[in-house]
Amino acid sequence: MVNKIKNKEELEKAFAVRKAVFVDEQNCPPELEWENEEESIHFLAEMNGEACGACRWRKTEKGYKLERFAVLKEFRGKRIGQALLAAVLADLPKDAHYIYLNAQKHALPLYARFGFIAEGEEFEEAGIPHMKMVKRS
Repeated sequence: MVNKIKNKEELEKAFAVRKAVFVDEQNCPPELEWENEEESIHFLAEMNGEACGACRWRKTEKGYKLERFAVLKEFRGKRIGQALLAAVLADLPKDAHYIYLNAQKHALPLYARFGFIAEGEEFEEAGIPHMKMVKRS
């Protein structure tokens, strides 16, 4: 189950998921992980009452950027990433134009299933290979 975050308690759960995945597991610098929080719309995935995934979207000068998709290791392979992505896309304004994200390379197939196409050259973010992807359908 994925819900838009409504209060500080839910936001703290999402931050805990992101810290476990990005900072602890993937060794991302914490100062890179915690930016643009106030202008973002956050989501929390829970399974059996336990926080297991998180993500967010925000409006940028270019369009709508989907970010910080994280699923705890023990919950991977249970379609939580798909549920998060579907919830975020459904939440965007109906007139949303130019929807994009920076995907870790291993996650390209997930985003491709939702109509995202890789654009440009591979790049590194926090030492991890990424590709920019833009929604085309």
